[in-house]
Amino acid sequence: MAKSPVLTENSAVYQTGFQKFCTVFVKNWQLHLMILLPFAYLLLFHYAPMYGLQIAFRHYSPKGGITNSDWVGFGQFADFFSYYLWGNLIWNTLALSLYQILAGFPIPVVLALVIHVNTYKGLKKVAQNVSYIPHFISVVIMVGILNTVLNPISGMLGAYSRLTGTDYMSDIRGSNTAFRHLYVWSGIWQTAGWSTIIYVSALSAVPDELHEAAKLDGASRLRRVWSVDLPTIMPTVAIMLIMRFGSVMSVGYQKAYLMQNSANLQVSEIISTYVYKKGLAANNLSYGSAVGLMNSVVNTTMVVVVNWITNRLTDNEMGLF
Repeated sequence: MAKSPVLTENSAVYQTGFQKFCTVFVKNWQLHLMILLPFAYLLLFHYAPMYGLQIAFRHYSPKGGITNSDWVGFGQFADFFSYYLWGNLIWNTLALSLYQILAGFPIPVVLALVIHVNTYKGLKKVAQNVSYIPHFISVVIMVGILNTVLNPISGMLGAYSRLTGTDYMSDIRGSNTAFRHLYVWSGIWQTAGWSTIIYVSALSAVPDELHEAAKLDGASRLRRVWSVDLPTIMPTVAIMLIMRFGSVMSVGYQKAYLMQNSANLQVSEIISTYVYKKGLAANNLSYGSAVGLMNSVVNTTMVVVVNWITNRLTDNEMGLF
């Protein structure tokens, strides 16, 4: 019987890191071909525009272009922090964003648990569809609905006051106190149902064996939600919370700008609306880019900090990286 050859150390074939990469690339070329288009999209629309970030450090002029405009260093940033209302802009942005997180982030999780617990398939589908529909309403229409409902003269609120014979009601849309509540809770109504999709998907992956074991131990349905369902989706919840903190300074300007008026300007002027007014409307692109770059740096820092805190609290089990 012929003996099988013995591989010695000298006869083994060694590959460098680049050779291993090429081997794996050729072996899985179909998968790499699939991600070619998304990869090109990221390069073209997310990384290539970073070249233009240098206008935040220049006094940009269309005549000189990006590279030939005068270099001013951190002058644009100094101009922002010398603006007498810069602290108010940051506070308004943080207050609105943190309010959205504290009030709006738990609601999709609770709603997903309620939908998952429901055993009536027809009712579950109706609840999902009804909660998803507001997501497809545009921001402009959403603000139009608020104006229609809250107008004290021609709106539904005014009609109700005349019907009940109450005195003339003040315009709540111009109230500094009401602006944040209107902004946040209308946004929760619009996005809560759509945000449950990822949590419902995570709940569908909960093993039935865990529920069966909990039933044998005498656990009620509410106890199984607390001890089985919720711990199973906690990694997903943690990742979504980390990503949400990554946009804590990037409150969208569209809705705030549409709801903004001279009466509530003290609380409705946030960084994004300020950048729009100064950067685009006033044609000061360098100044707007500098403030936007500062926002991005703060958001990135928040992601790193919140991810570090999550890793410390969960023994590196639920962090994003």
